[in-house]
Order: sequence, then C-alpha cells, then structure tokens
Amino acid sequence: MPHRLPDLPYPTDALEPRMSSETLSLHHGKHHATYVDKLNALIEGTAFGDAVLSDIVAKAHGGIFNNAAQAWNHAFFWNCLRPDGGGNPQGDLAAAIDRDFGSVEALRKEFSTQLTTLFGSGWVWLARDDDGNLSVESHSNAGNPITEGKLPILTCDMWEHAYYVDYRNQKKDYVDAFWHLVNWDFAAANFDRNTPFEP
Repeated sequence: MPHRLPDLPYPTDALEPRMSSETLSLHHGKHHATYVDKLNALIEGTAFGDAVLSDIVAKAHGGIFNNAAQAWNHAFFWNCLRPDGGGNPQGDLAAAIDRDFGSVEALRKEFSTQLTTLFGSGWVWLARDDDGNLSVESHSNAGNPITEGKLPILTCDMWEHAYYVDYRNQKKDYVDAFWHLVNWDFAAANFDRNTPFEP
C-alpha cells in the first residue's frame, strides 16, 4: 500500500503568528508531499513495498532512506507542535528530564544550542535509549535516532524551508518560536512508547 501524506493535526493558520500559513502550506503541502511521492516511487517492487515507515527508516539506505526518513521526520514534527503549546512537560517525562539534564530549562538550553549551531540542514532530537535515558542529538540531512536503536521523543526541523519564509536567517527567533509551540503531551506519549510513532 502506498504511503500517504498525513493531514496536519491543525489548520495551516493555527500556529500563527509564530509559524505562518504560508510556511505550513509550502512545508507540508510541497516539501513533505514530495518526500512521500518519491518514497512511493522508489519502494515499488522492492522488499520495502509493504513495510511501515519506521521499519524503512531503520533498515534502508541511500535514496529510499532519505525519502522515508524525511517523510517520517515531518509527520513526527507536525505532531511536536500545537496551537496552545509551550509550557513545561509533566509526569514521567518531566522526571526523566530532571534526572538526565537537571531541569527543563537546562534541556531547553542544550536543545536550543544544538538547533542554532547545527551546520547546514538537519534535525535536533530528544531521544530515549533502551534504558530510558534521554539525550539531545543533532542529525544532518534526514538523520533520525531510529537508526541508532533509539526512540524519538521530540524534534525540531532545521532545514531552511522550515523557517526562512518567517524568519529569514534568524535561527534564534525560529527556535524561540518553537518553544512556544512545543507539544509536550505528544512528547510524553512518545516517552511512554515501546515502538516508534507511526504516521
């Protein structure tokens, strides 16, 4: 069954003024859609033809990996945001953040530093290993913690198309906006998972 472009979890104007309708329309409707279309063309007739997206990300290489990971990364990213986002995590995720980073503010600082210093295009992730330990990781291009056997908890897209319409080259302003949109409930649900999110 071909993979499909998932709907955004909110209207394209729902994240304004921090993320514009124009950005979401281009980012989701053009960039994300293209990754899905290219992936479907590449996997037709291959061993990945009937695989779920997270399995393709874990096992594929080259063009199939790049397009599968970008399709997965974007579907995950949309859910990391919400119109009434921001604030602080609660429950088990909050306790794990305090344990592994010292505080939510310390996590924000480390995550933001990796976002603003990432060279070129890529993603920054909050990830959990098999022992439940959290880490912040930068990955270039389509990189994803799934390839290292880790579970993605939260991400922010640092490809230029994610922020350039709204913020031009002001990465810090985009990162600040991200923290006002972050969906901690989605992150907490991921922390409680045994398997990766599936679009």
